[in-house]
Order: sequence, then structure tokens, then C-alpha cells
Amino acid sequence: MLPFRRILFPLDYSERCRAIVPYVRDMLQHFPAGLTLVHAYSLVPSFATRDSGQLLVYNELTGAALTPESTRALIHARLCGFAAEHFPGRHVDCLAEEGEPGTVIDQVVQHHGADLVMMPTHGYGPLRRLLLGSVTAKVLHDISAAVWTGSGTSPAGHKPRIPYQSVVCALDRTEEAEAVLQAAATLACTYHARLFVVHAVNAPPSTGEYDMTAYTGQLIDAANVWLRELKAGLDLDVPHTVREALTPDAVHEEVVRHQADLVVTGRGHAQGRVSALWSQLYAIVRESPCPVLSI
Repeated sequence: MLPFRRILFPLDYSERCRAIVPYVRDMLQHFPAGLTLVHAYSLVPSFATRDSGQLLVYNELTGAALTPESTRALIHARLCGFAAEHFPGRHVDCLAEEGEPGTVIDQVVQHHGADLVMMPTHGYGPLRRLLLGSVTAKVLHDISAAVWTGSGTSPAGHKPRIPYQSVVCALDRTEEAEAVLQAAATLACTYHARLFVVHAVNAPPSTGEYDMTAYTGQLIDAANVWLRELKAGLDLDVPHTVREALTPDAVHEEVVRHQADLVVTGRGHAQGRVSALWSQLYAIVRESPCPVLSI
């Protein structure tokens, strides 16, 4: 899991994609990792013509009709130019692949051994609060590698920093919790950053017939015992908080409270059979004021 050895940066040349370049550079400075850039493109049939039996595809970069081979070469050259501009002096593997972006990213992860994908979500605003981009959602759900997501912007009052100075680790009571906490601790140590742990307890609300106060207290006490034992098993002496709240709300509150620059959390819910629409991970990514690294 850590240290990362190969970072995959899917590139679509959008402003939100360019905005996370400093985060990619920063990660490369802290881990001895190789970098791969990939751009997924489509040979759209409606823009294709034939000349003497040869397929020609209209290319938006040049305004000319090119063969599929020439189109691929042009896209690859543009990728190499981006790499030279934004990652000077570093060897970068550049891949131009035809296909649906999510599928292309999955294939590159499998065939090139990437263990970290860094990509943007939609920017902050009403749309991002409703859903993630389809490519981001597919990557979070399908790909086994760690995924770093961030918009490259932040809401008013919260300014994530790089290098990271404060990290929040969001844990659920699953089998992956120990591995997630270990990864968060390793990353925080690498950055000499402070580490804070948060766990959310979702208790049923009290009603006129049932007072759930005592039961909620028992859940919180049990969670505190679990976290202390988990930290002791990893020989970690870091503060933790148990909040009675929905998980995304608890994470958001802790990020703001500690002015965190990164959230580290697990991927188990997103990769199970539960619909991605209701995944806690998706909600954490949507609501987080800073980037999220899902392990």
C-alpha cells in the first residue's frame, strides 16, 4: 500500500485537472514513485469520413481530418508536452488510449502496476453536492488501487495546504480499519503532519416512547474502547474523536476543526455490493473541504 511506487494521473486538460498538478508534484516529492499520464480519447463516428477508402477522423486540436494513427500520435505528443511543462526533469510515461475514460484508467492500473490514482472531482458547488462525475464514481467503485480525489479548490474559510500539515483519518468498524489507520499514520509521518482519528456513531433518535440517550452513550463508549485498542495494537499515540453524527458530517466537522489538508479513509463500502449511490465514501468525498485519499 505505502510507499506508493507508481502514480497514475488521468488527464483531460480541464481547469480542475490542471488545478491538482501541484498535489501530484508534491506526492512525487514524498514518495519514490514513477508517474504515468493517460488521456482517454474517442474516435467519434459522426466526425469521421472516408477518403479513397481510408478512415479519416476530424481532430479538434488541428481542425483537420487525420487517420486514427495520426490522431493517436498527436494526442500522445500533446501529453508529452504537458509532462515536459509541468513535470520538467522527470521521466514520465505518457499513454494515449482510445476508450471510455473509466475503463481506460482501470486497464492502465492493471497493466502498468499503478498503486495510486490522482484525479479531480467536480468543483465545489451545487452539482458536486449531488453527485460525483461519472468517471470518478467508476474509478472509486471499480479500481483496487488507492484513489486521491480533490477539486483543486476549497470552500471559503478552509485552505488545504501542501505539503500536508494536518491529516484526518476517518474509520469505520470494518476489517479494513487497521490497514487504513496504518496507512494514514505512515503518510502523516512521511509528511511530518499531525494525525487525528474520527469515527461516527449513528444512533437511532429518541422518540416520545423511547429514550435512546443511554444506548447512544453505550455505543460511544464501545467505540472509544475499540479505537484505543486499535491504536495500541499499532503503537500509535494520536488523538481520536467519536461523534454522534452521519459519517460525512463527522468527517467534515473534524476537517474544519483541525484545518486538515487531507482525509484518509477506507474503500470497503464502495467496492461491496451496496449501490455506489449510497456509499459512505462517495458522501465523504462530496462533502470534504479538502482532498480525500481512499485506501
